[in-house]
Amino acid sequence: MIPFPKGSRLARWLMGLFGWKVEGFAVPALQGVVMVYPHTSNWDFPIGLFSKWNMGFKLKFWAKDSLFKLPVFGHWMRAVGGVPVNRAAASGLVGDTVQQMKQARERGEQFWLIVAPEGTRAYVDGWKSGAYWVAVQAQVPVAVAAFDYATKTVVFTEFIELSGDPDRDFAMFAEVLKGRQGKHPDQAAPIRLKR
Repeated sequence: MIPFPKGSRLARWLMGLFGWKVEGFAVPALQGVVMVYPHTSNWDFPIGLFSKWNMGFKLKFWAKDSLFKLPVFGHWMRAVGGVPVNRAAASGLVGDTVQQMKQARERGEQFWLIVAPEGTRAYVDGWKSGAYWVAVQAQVPVAVAAFDYATKTVVFTEFIELSGDPDRDFAMFAEVLKGRQGKHPDQAAPIRLKR
């Protein structure tokens, strides 16, 4: 396991002030994909951001491109690891991200992509497939992370080497995430690829 550098004490203190904690401060490789579940609230983003600073972990994340159009906010989103995604034309996103991960591996650099695979806070009938196929094609591990509002814990301790068989891999995701509860449990998607 590769431990994270020391994180922000201020972020740790602020999370503690609101009763939140993080479990997990290491990854098995320099490149990988983090799938965060469930994503049911606007609060998930600041909790995730403070968790990232708490851990001292550099992450890149996909976000809808409209968030990057405001000059100041867009610049800040890029500074904290945001990568704009045009949801209407994201067909090359998986291939581009796989290439970036392979190049990072060749250079010995860190590249972890974090994604909320539901893609929205509202209920949907499954997970979008993009992050899954990035991990399969780049042959990197997946961190299955959870914002568990029931225990106010960000869980970042489970890592899965994918088989490339979605049924098998999603069964493992479901086992790891069993009992984890979002802020609005009724809005959590089933743990399966979107139909």
